[in-house]
Amino acid sequence: MKNSNRLLYALALIKFLIPFFLQNAYYEPHRDEMLYLSEGSHMAWGFMEVPPMLSVFAWFTHLLGDHFFWVKCWPSLFGALTYILTGKIILSLGGRSFALVLAFLSFLLGAYLRVHFLFQPNFLEIFFWTLIAYSMIRFVQTENNKWLYLFGIACGLGMLSKYSVLFFITSILVGLLLTDQRKVFRNKHFYYAALIGLLIFLPNFLWQYSQHFPVVFHMRKLQRTQLQYVSPSSFLIDQIIMNFPCVFIWLTGLWTVSFLRKYKTYRFIGWTYAGVILLLLLGHGKNYYALGAYPVLFAFGAYQLEQLTLVKRKLLRYALVALPLFFGYWLVPIALPIFTPEKLAAFYEKRKVKKLGVLNWEDGKSHPLPQDFSDMLGWEEMAQKMAKAYALLDSNEKKHTILFCDNYGQAGALNYYRRKYNLPETYSDNASFLYWIPNNMPFDNILLLTDDEKEMEHPFLKNFKSVILTDSIIHPFARERGDLVILLKGTNDLFRQEMKEKIKKDKAALE
Repeated sequence: MKNSNRLLYALALIKFLIPFFLQNAYYEPHRDEMLYLSEGSHMAWGFMEVPPMLSVFAWFTHLLGDHFFWVKCWPSLFGALTYILTGKIILSLGGRSFALVLAFLSFLLGAYLRVHFLFQPNFLEIFFWTLIAYSMIRFVQTENNKWLYLFGIACGLGMLSKYSVLFFITSILVGLLLTDQRKVFRNKHFYYAALIGLLIFLPNFLWQYSQHFPVVFHMRKLQRTQLQYVSPSSFLIDQIIMNFPCVFIWLTGLWTVSFLRKYKTYRFIGWTYAGVILLLLLGHGKNYYALGAYPVLFAFGAYQLEQLTLVKRKLLRYALVALPLFFGYWLVPIALPIFTPEKLAAFYEKRKVKKLGVLNWEDGKSHPLPQDFSDMLGWEEMAQKMAKAYALLDSNEKKHTILFCDNYGQAGALNYYRRKYNLPETYSDNASFLYWIPNNMPFDNILLLTDDEKEMEHPFLKNFKSVILTDSIIHPFARERGDLVILLKGTNDLFRQEMKEKIKKDKAALE
């Protein structure tokens, strides 16, 4: 057992470190990371897109200097912690080293490699889904009520991380009801634990209430612009593709907890997985929304495969390790940008990666790089060119000038680089940035960064005495390629009033 624990923590350390060695230093933080980092500068009990948990780590990142390492430290750390929980489940079942290695491969090869290197709420969601499952498994094994309290705390903190944790909570409760483990509902400590979870989540719920539930507004917009295009068939196929190198491990785990009589005690885990998939299918959830359901299946699958090869079929173990490594090796450049954009695009072209569909963006078209990778490019170029345009203003003009962006990625990037390029705070009316625009914002001069390539043709420009197109974003692989930097000076009263009314109307729409 001692040697197994040492191996567990050694592999967890590798899990933490390896993405830093794999991702090419050429790339910058992701578009969404820019938004979530900005939330750390506007601490609140909630945001339009997510609950507040991620903003706490963003705040710490700012405190530590916003270095790229700290941006990536948190997802890598929670990735390692999630693996430790998975390993603890294996050890609680009686598993040993080989099972720990198989579970490790599941986290190293496939979708988790990318998820655990992006500062997005998914890494927290996956961790808390796994912690919820772990705590209930340990309660079933020991009947010690302390695990119920951990269950309640995990549910509460999970809901402060991402609202989709509710899918897992609902599914695991239904799974308990459908199995012999329904006896937990006769335990008073279960309700005490549930109350603790509700109290932890309460501040965010009250914030949502006070803000007229902006999460509903956000989800409606997401449903309208993205989720309605997710087909059930592609969602189910992607469950195989996301973890393809180790798909046999989680399938074995699902079979184990769902059908093997020896593991009837854990049948609720099988029902939980079924419930999660069903809820996401009904809600047209994106493929990666289900990633939190797999670590517990990896644990049972790895343990069962270890047991099957414990005495007989020991040679099969080499194949069980070699196959994931072989397929995973070819998928690493898809999970993380390990080469420069030019080299990576050439690699994809040579390997015919386009056929896999991973180069398709939200616009439905195929591009040289995956959308996530293109969302990691061009941001510092953007900050440099905005700083150059800002330098064209004299000291008095700067006092009456605001920096304004069309989307949250642009605004977040300029705020991320603001200290390096001596820029003031940047504003936008997109996403949570809308909350942070002062109601009496002066619009005398505007340094505008726009993703509308026809911006110079719009009639509103007549409201300014001077309009100068100073530059554009030219990075060939950046999603923001073609963005324009426009310096607008000397606005009139009509435009000021129209902008104030527009912002007021946009904020009211959230109510």
